[in-house]
Amino acid sequence: MKSMKRRSGTIQGCSQLGLRKENKTKVCGLTSLPVDVVTNCLVHVSRFDLAALAMTSKAHRSLATSPFLWDLRWRMKRIEPSYYVCLHIFPDSVPRWFILHPVQRQLKPLLPLWCTESGSSFMVVDWGIFIIGGLVNGKPISNVTMFDCFEHAWYKIPPMKMARAFASANVIDGKLYVFGGCGDDVDSSNWAEVYNPRTYTWDFLCVPTTTRPKNIKQSVVIGKKKVYVVDEDRQIFSFSPSKLPPMFVSCGKTDSKPGDRDDWCLIGGFLFSRGARGTILWCLPEEFDWKEVKGLEELQQQQLVEYDITKLSTNYASNIVIFWNAGATESLELWSAEISLTQIEASQGLEIRGKIEWSGSVYKLDYPLSESNRVKNDECLYLFN
Repeated sequence: MKSMKRRSGTIQGCSQLGLRKENKTKVCGLTSLPVDVVTNCLVHVSRFDLAALAMTSKAHRSLATSPFLWDLRWRMKRIEPSYYVCLHIFPDSVPRWFILHPVQRQLKPLLPLWCTESGSSFMVVDWGIFIIGGLVNGKPISNVTMFDCFEHAWYKIPPMKMARAFASANVIDGKLYVFGGCGDDVDSSNWAEVYNPRTYTWDFLCVPTTTRPKNIKQSVVIGKKKVYVVDEDRQIFSFSPSKLPPMFVSCGKTDSKPGDRDDWCLIGGFLFSRGARGTILWCLPEEFDWKEVKGLEELQQQQLVEYDITKLSTNYASNIVIFWNAGATESLELWSAEISLTQIEASQGLEIRGKIEWSGSVYKLDYPLSESNRVKNDECLYLFN
């Protein structure tokens, strides 16, 4: 009995001294380090690795989704750009958003699913994508939404003063300029308006009726100060808000019909667009003498014999990204290719050559589709951030 009491007393003494640790949870790994140290480590981790880390525990999710972490990643320029795609696939009544996975090279639907109205305009900014106006029941709307590409969250922006659909939108000197898209209910005082992201306000921009374009078809901003547009009459105009009074200046006519030079994008001081029969075209700004990008004959022969490019844009690496529908009549299969560009001084003058970095199927529907179910070209909008 005495020995038992002595043993019991010994155990009790150990407990009082804190020597019993069987019931205590051991703290190790990231959670054992100071928050500042963990944040500085996670700044250098890829976005997809952070997503995997967030799935391991609540503590890790709190670390991986910390606003302070993402603010630090932004300030240190550690944010990996992603490619976002808006697809209108019939019989769906509205387009939906996808993200192109950089490793799997597949389009993944954004969750929760977010729909965009037909006829909306899109504008990419540093932190997200503005979705402007559109059609609801055949009528233009003034709604504006912003998709935050870091948080994958949607935010409502103050609506425009005018309802608009199929408008032209451009970011010039940090402000969002929206031209046209308001139908017959328009005059020189309301044809254009400007959004200031610092004050969260819209203001009308008076543009004289005699100088403005008719139904803008393509536009591109050069030098963050000036925008070039082409209208339905093939007239080219330039616009700079720094000039007073603000007006569009005619720059002549393009060498093509409306629709023949679609999806303008600026890369390395050159303009690029998609042409007919799977071609990619380039020109110098202000000249608009379009020439074909060389070196893509293999892609045109193998992939685009029966199909044409449905959309062309540029990505964060200053490469061209194209999409085309390679599905048979009974299915939908969307293909994509990334093309790097090289400038060459040839005997006949300046030449731009393209190199296919990768190509393949990025989205496929397995169930049979009729022609009305396919992706509608003028409703497929591809954006990147």
